[in-house]
Amino acid sequence: MTDTSEIAARLRSLLPNAHAPYSGVHVAAAVEGADGRLHYGVNVENAAYPQGLCAEASAISGAVTAGEKALKRVYVASSLPGLIWPCGGCRQKIFEFAADGCEVMSLGPDGEVGRRTIEQLLPLGFRLEPGEGRRA
Repeated sequence: MTDTSEIAARLRSLLPNAHAPYSGVHVAAAVEGADGRLHYGVNVENAAYPQGLCAEASAISGAVTAGEKALKRVYVASSLPGLIWPCGGCRQKIFEFAADGCEVMSLGPDGEVGRRTIEQLLPLGFRLEPGEGRRA
């Protein structure tokens, strides 16, 4: 795992890239795959709500595009004071790809760090059992 302060600094540097003209809240996220690689994303709002994309979903999409299917850790930071946590939809998206005990870390602007497992954030999340997916 990369140093949390390094990840927090990288996420802060990405906040201006978010497209948040409606809420004004900029969010950046990173997901860490099983191999330790980090994939980043920012929120992209859209006037046709809810067609925007949360930062966590953006980062997960990048990870999946790169071939990653098991997430060890998720990091989130925002332009708001204090800690933030993924929305319900993103909790389910994380749960879908989470390795057992996947940690979600909220990185506050003043160095504070909150830690929860995805199971704590979404205790009854839905996941297909291996082999249950549809075949194309």
